[in-house]
Amino acid sequence: MNRTTIVIDREYGSGGREVARILSEKLGIAFYDGNLLIQAGEQSGINLSILRDYDERGVGSILHDLAMVSSCMSGDSKAEQPFMAYEAQARLMTQLVQQSPCIFLGRCAADILAGQTPLLRVFIYASNLTDRIDRAVNTDHIPEKSAPAYIRRKDQQRKNYQKYFTQKTWGEPANYDMMLNTSVLNYEKAADIIIAALDK
Repeated sequence: MNRTTIVIDREYGSGGREVARILSEKLGIAFYDGNLLIQAGEQSGINLSILRDYDERGVGSILHDLAMVSSCMSGDSKAEQPFMAYEAQARLMTQLVQQSPCIFLGRCAADILAGQTPLLRVFIYASNLTDRIDRAVNTDHIPEKSAPAYIRRKDQQRKNYQKYFTQKTWGEPANYDMMLNTSVLNYEKAADIIIAALDK
C-alpha cells in the first residue's frame, strides 16, 4: 500500500471536500474534515464548542488579536483556547497517520505532519466564481445574493488560520505539490490526477 498521506487545502466552494470523498472511495483510505474535530474532542477531553470556534476560523484577524491581548492582560485562559484546539487536532492527526495513510482537508495538516509521513500537498481552487457560488447555494444553502461575500469571508478565515499557526501563506504555490482548478477539471478527473501523482 502506498503510505502517502494526502493533504488538501481548498478554496471555499471549489469542491475540495467532494474530491477528498472520491479519493477516499477510490483509494480505500479515510478522509477527515469536520469529523476530525469530533474525534479530537473526544480524545483530548477539550470542549467541542472550543474546537468549533477555532476550526479554520476565528484566529489571525485584527479583532481576534485584540481580544487575545485583552485576555492575556486580564489573566483569562481564553487566549490559550486556539492553541488547545490546534494541539488536539495535531495529536490526532499524528496518531492517525501512524496507523495508515489518510486524507486531510486543511487544518495545517501539511505542517503538522511534515517529516512524520510521506505527503502529497494539494491546493484545489475554482477560477470561475459562478461555480463557487453554485456550490455554496446548492451544497451549503447559502442565499445566492449573500454567496460572494460568504465565499470571501471563508477564504479569508482559512488564510488567517494558516498564517496564524504556520506563518505560511494559504494558496501560495510554493507550499504545494500541485494545484488543481475544478472550473476546468471535474471532481472525478481532479481525483484521478492526484491518484496518478501518488505513483510517481
